[in-house]
Amino acid sequence: MNTIGSELRLTLFGASHGPCVGAVLDGVPPGLTVDLARLQGEVDLRRPRAGIGTPRAEEDRVEVLSGLLDGRSTGAPIALLVVNRNIDPQKYERFRTVPRPGHADLTARSKYSECADLRGGGQFSGRMTVGIVAAGAIAKMLLEERGVRIAAYVRQVGRVLDPEDRDVTAALLSRSNDVRAATPELAEAMRAEIAAAREEGDSVGGVVQCIADGLPMGLGEPFFDTVEGELAKMMFAVPGVKGIEFGAGFAAAGMRGSQHNDPFVLVDGKVRTAKNDAGGILGGITNGMPVVLRVAIKPTASIARGQRSLDLETGEQTDLRIEGRHDPCIAPRAVPVVEAAAALVLADLSVRGGMLD
Repeated sequence: MNTIGSELRLTLFGASHGPCVGAVLDGVPPGLTVDLARLQGEVDLRRPRAGIGTPRAEEDRVEVLSGLLDGRSTGAPIALLVVNRNIDPQKYERFRTVPRPGHADLTARSKYSECADLRGGGQFSGRMTVGIVAAGAIAKMLLEERGVRIAAYVRQVGRVLDPEDRDVTAALLSRSNDVRAATPELAEAMRAEIAAAREEGDSVGGVVQCIADGLPMGLGEPFFDTVEGELAKMMFAVPGVKGIEFGAGFAAAGMRGSQHNDPFVLVDGKVRTAKNDAGGILGGITNGMPVVLRVAIKPTASIARGQRSLDLETGEQTDLRIEGRHDPCIAPRAVPVVEAAAALVLADLSVRGGMLD
């Protein structure tokens, strides 16, 4: 299925080297003022940057086909379209018989047989996230009407780790550099790590941290529709995501309960916690603290150096070199995608929980 959400539903369409990609966002309440310039700005943040991104240069101009009138939502589905202009599908035919290691070529064929679109990854490509970012910009606008802010930044690239937990304000400052690091010094170190991998014909992974601030206590449901569960499902739809954690995350396994438990305190007449190892969620429900999550992004599967694969026609091992235009690290470009994905889930939960009309 290419649709996610309950009250606020996102459907993706298109393919990496097809005519277009896009999204339909259904369930947006009527009367929301949609800033199209800001929406385009969010999509622009996802575009590759020189030296650390793919050479594929797409304009990524978003066309709104329905759902808006005079800059406001009508209540009808909002259809968002982005035309693919810089496509080069010829290099992908070989992967029908020699699947690329780390890619979905083999599993796509197992599901869709010879009909699978493998050009640039088809519907499995990171290109599909354009629609997530465009729709997520609208979800952000919905949430901001209720005082909720969402921001993400690159916490780690390869061996370079940001030792600090940043808040939303600090995360927004990462927009000042193309690596999306929290400080200029970290940006330079991470850029060098990416450049070293590219120089060796290789790639490198990273971690993106996302913070949602201003959420009320009580959002989410126990057990099967928890805030963590809904966010995790959406995050694993983002190509390249291989892990997720909330608050202290996996580090909690090495703690005592006396360390991990967050003491309750009173702040400006509201119940809060003295720290936030729970990541803003208790029992699957928001507790009024910022929701903090981190996603692990794998190294880009397409690399310039030679790899071993299997020729499905002959059954023989074979050497494979992948031509084309690929990112040596996708973590910086994943930042606006993670922000948008979080916004879509939290907006959907907010409508379901009565926080948004």
